[in-house]
Amino acid sequence: MGVRSVVPRTLRPALLALTGVLVLSGCAGSSLDQSGGQQAGGTVKIGLLVPLSGVYAPLGEDMRNGFQLYLTEHGGKLGGRTAEVVSADEGEGPQTGVPAAQKLVTQDQAAAVVGVVNSATALGLRDFFHESKKPLLIANAGANDITGARKSAYVWRTSFANGKVSAALGPAVAKEVKEGVYLIAADYAAGREMVAGFRRTFEAAGGKVAGEKYTPFGKTQDFQPFLSAIRGSGAKAVYGFYAGAEAVSFVKQYQQFGLAESIPLYGTGFLTEGGVLDAQGEAAVGVKTSLHYSTELGTPRNKEFIAAYRKAYDEAPTVYAVQAYDAAAVLDKALAKAPGGSGEELVKALGGVGPIDSPRGQWSFDADHDAQQKYYLREVRSSGGAVVNAVVSELG
Repeated sequence: MGVRSVVPRTLRPALLALTGVLVLSGCAGSSLDQSGGQQAGGTVKIGLLVPLSGVYAPLGEDMRNGFQLYLTEHGGKLGGRTAEVVSADEGEGPQTGVPAAQKLVTQDQAAAVVGVVNSATALGLRDFFHESKKPLLIANAGANDITGARKSAYVWRTSFANGKVSAALGPAVAKEVKEGVYLIAADYAAGREMVAGFRRTFEAAGGKVAGEKYTPFGKTQDFQPFLSAIRGSGAKAVYGFYAGAEAVSFVKQYQQFGLAESIPLYGTGFLTEGGVLDAQGEAAVGVKTSLHYSTELGTPRNKEFIAAYRKAYDEAPTVYAVQAYDAAAVLDKALAKAPGGSGEELVKALGGVGPIDSPRGQWSFDADHDAQQKYYLREVRSSGGAVVNAVVSELG
């Protein structure tokens, strides 16, 4: 994956009870049907591999909700066929996620698998899906190599690459703060990829780095020594990458330490997304981030999506839900053009799905099977007694 989970929420009993085969059916179709045609009769089996337990379970819940919402809106069908969804628990990494995915293909005979939060799981599955000739649609994991050095004809991504979501922010920060940006992130692959992507475009736009530090991943609770170093560096702004519990601690302590008043904080959107932002509260106000989605996007498509999501789940959607919702939309279009449902046929169809009309804005696959999409500059603001990621502008 790229990012750690959001702060754990109370999981619904329905999520915990998910075992075996779940047939997701729904009511009337959406007014924005993207299937591109109807396939007569039959069923298609899809594997849904998301964390149902452990630290990533809140992300798994959001992703499952997003996928199920699309099916509900489309009468429980993908490509005109009834979707039979087999759910499996990815857990926290490849030791559980890899065998779970293999079972979905070899025993459950899924035509395609959707999900995957952890990047190590995604990379660990690359060869299996490539050799099995079955499509894997990554709906979160952000490692650059998934659609880079280790790309495969059978692996597609509806989410993001770590380097791209951070690179989108670099020029915008350089425009606001030319000199003296301090870089800080958790010390693991995603943290280093996020910093590298930002630094590349920030420096290319004329920006100067004041310092760079990586904090022990998953072990840092007290950020005071690192915040003291930032203050002593003379930095005029900070770019940070944290997610989950670390993001909550970092942002809260950044504000408590008095830095928020004088040194603007920037980051990739996972720093203030979903349950993380809820836990940060007013301490996050003023933080600016880059991401490919916000609930505050004012498009008719997003407003329709948010209304449907709130009605179904009584909460606001997250970027994780949107990524899985879009994976269902992609499969809907591809399956409509793949009557045989074989892996080779589906992969060919995936290459021709064209633009996806998404709550995040229209996007499509690039030549490397990554999501080619808009990124937004967001700023945390107070609104109606809550904090939200207001959309400031589109990023290049």
